[in-house]
Amino acid sequence: MEDFTGGAIHDQPARRQWTVDAPFDERVRKLVRDWGAEKSPELIEEMIVTALKMARDQMGVADLKLINRSVKEMRYAAKVFAPYQHIRKVVVFGSARILPGAPEFKMAEDFGREMVAQNYMVITGAGDGIMGAAQRGAGHAHSFGLNIRLPFEQRANDMIEVDPKLINFNYFFTRKLNLVKETHAFALFHGGFGTLGETFEVLTLMQTGKARVIPVVLLDRQDGTYWETWMKFVTEHLLKLGFVSPEDLYFFKILHSVKEAAAEISQFYKVYHSARWVGEELVIRICHRLSSKAIVDLNEKFVDIVRTGRIVQRNALRQEKNEPEIWNLPRLILTPDRRSFGRFRQLIDAINSSSLG
Repeated sequence: MEDFTGGAIHDQPARRQWTVDAPFDERVRKLVRDWGAEKSPELIEEMIVTALKMARDQMGVADLKLINRSVKEMRYAAKVFAPYQHIRKVVVFGSARILPGAPEFKMAEDFGREMVAQNYMVITGAGDGIMGAAQRGAGHAHSFGLNIRLPFEQRANDMIEVDPKLINFNYFFTRKLNLVKETHAFALFHGGFGTLGETFEVLTLMQTGKARVIPVVLLDRQDGTYWETWMKFVTEHLLKLGFVSPEDLYFFKILHSVKEAAAEISQFYKVYHSARWVGEELVIRICHRLSSKAIVDLNEKFVDIVRTGRIVQRNALRQEKNEPEIWNLPRLILTPDRRSFGRFRQLIDAINSSSLG
């Protein structure tokens, strides 16, 4: 699957340097060979060595349980998602306390149905309310549920309760990690602490370059003011006090209809496909080549984010050979200043509205 950080975690050696003691190093390598780990065996070796080092560090039982359970949850989640890597997905966040019959409930159901019609799958936190509504619209075959075990509100909704694509998590952080790394868009409805926490976390990850820039839509009914009220706080307190930058507000859009939200997500992938970092270069994969004039326009509009050189249109770099399925896509390559990821979102919007070659 595509790296959810966009390859932003860099400067790692191709061959990890690990060791405990020479005899144990060879036993680890032999174990991995005998097990038949053909794909990235060096990473399996490194994880085993990390576990051995934890034993040598004499960690407490509580820490060992936390690490063990976290890794097991992540492994199982990756296994469930693996057969669906080729399908784009949208995460729906929203309150479990919104009842059937509420306008927001119907809107979430319609949104799930519309995204499936556009060949997306729907991921939710598996609860009732907005989550259950979105999965009702999407249907069993196109739904994932990432449930969190709680003293209350923990039962998965009826649409996903017996589905093999339901994953139960003990920790919020492993659940949130999977919600972020498996999706290609976020849709946020009304909600409480959890929904607002997820909203700010998603925006923070993109703002700091720790997650791919992807579309974020904040949905409300036609006469609703939920997100406008939130936006007033953001602009009057965060923006005016300088805690966020004007370009950070381009990460999301407040919309009042399912059609608008679906169109916003589809537009994001009209020309833009994906991006990754190769060293200091940002490689933007696009579905079609852009015209020479479009490249000139992009360089004029986004000169402020290019640290050296220019935005150029090329073929795939050799470092991308591990993604053969998109090897033939054209690339836009630049060496940017990694300080304003909101401008990256604006760059993607400009690419999607550019003339094709």
